[in-house]
Amino acid sequence: MDFGLVLQTDPPASRVVSLMKRAERNGFTHGWTFDSAVLWQEPFVIYSQILANTTKLTVGPMVTNPGTRTWEVTASTFATLNDMFGNRTVCGIGRGDSAMRVAGRRPNTLARLGEAIDVIRDLAEGRETEVDGQPLRIPWVSEGKLPVWMAAYGPKALALAGRRADGFILQLADPYLTEWMVKSVRAAAVEAGRDPASVTVCVAAPAYVGDDLAHAREQCRWFGGMVGNHVADLVARYGEHSGMVPEALTAYIKERHGYDYSHHGRAGNPSTDFVPDEIVDRFCLLGPAEAHIEKLKALRDLGVDQFAVYDMHDAQEATIDAYGAEIIPALNR
Repeated sequence: MDFGLVLQTDPPASRVVSLMKRAERNGFTHGWTFDSAVLWQEPFVIYSQILANTTKLTVGPMVTNPGTRTWEVTASTFATLNDMFGNRTVCGIGRGDSAMRVAGRRPNTLARLGEAIDVIRDLAEGRETEVDGQPLRIPWVSEGKLPVWMAAYGPKALALAGRRADGFILQLADPYLTEWMVKSVRAAAVEAGRDPASVTVCVAAPAYVGDDLAHAREQCRWFGGMVGNHVADLVARYGEHSGMVPEALTAYIKERHGYDYSHHGRAGNPSTDFVPDEIVDRFCLLGPAEAHIEKLKALRDLGVDQFAVYDMHDAQEATIDAYGAEIIPALNR
């Protein structure tokens, strides 16, 4: 199992780079960041510094979207980083939550997202494609490689990931929901004539190592609020009891009343008081190292290829070090 570190690009950028260097020293293979231009600093600028200060780490957004940059700009940016540092990027992409909504826009449609996945990958790998009816190719790309991993929750998005994406990003670590969603992605891959094993599965969630569960829950409760934004979209689309989405995912947002993106992804987010302890425990990895190892082994058995640690709390260095000293070695023995 691979391990990734997920950070927000809060200033100073030097701290983001330092934490990513620490992650690589501790056995992490991927460095991910949020991508929301208003809320945080521009991640692609920071990726160049992360890549320059590490030797093997693969970097990318978790996640970008098709609406805040034109597709040729996104592809060219990835291709430039790959040309400079040797194909060490991955494009995590989704419909867009904070990046779009903070700017007063709606998340992108799945049709637009599916088209963007193919176009960005083709351009970044040097192939000709069509953008807004115009044939386009980036002529200087040589031997470029860009895997595109799609974030998804709902049935239509899961099917799209199975048909088109190189990887599937699931932003929660509940084994029951992971099994349901991985099966959906793999079934769609088979239906599209693809090898389902060719779709990399990445689970991303907060991890907090320690015995004080009450404190860990308060540090990670924000995550249930972030996931709740996507769940609210699913309920609006499919209904609360449609059977299209498991109630194990949707039931907890009944007491949700709005969301303030100025606290997005941060411990103490006041918009997440509706998230119960049970959801925090299910969606996140909390407790001593042994509890993390047990849950990660269960996820690995469900086909998860990478666990990406959301490290937005008051124990960033300690979490990276605990994973490096105890948890990563236990999963890779």
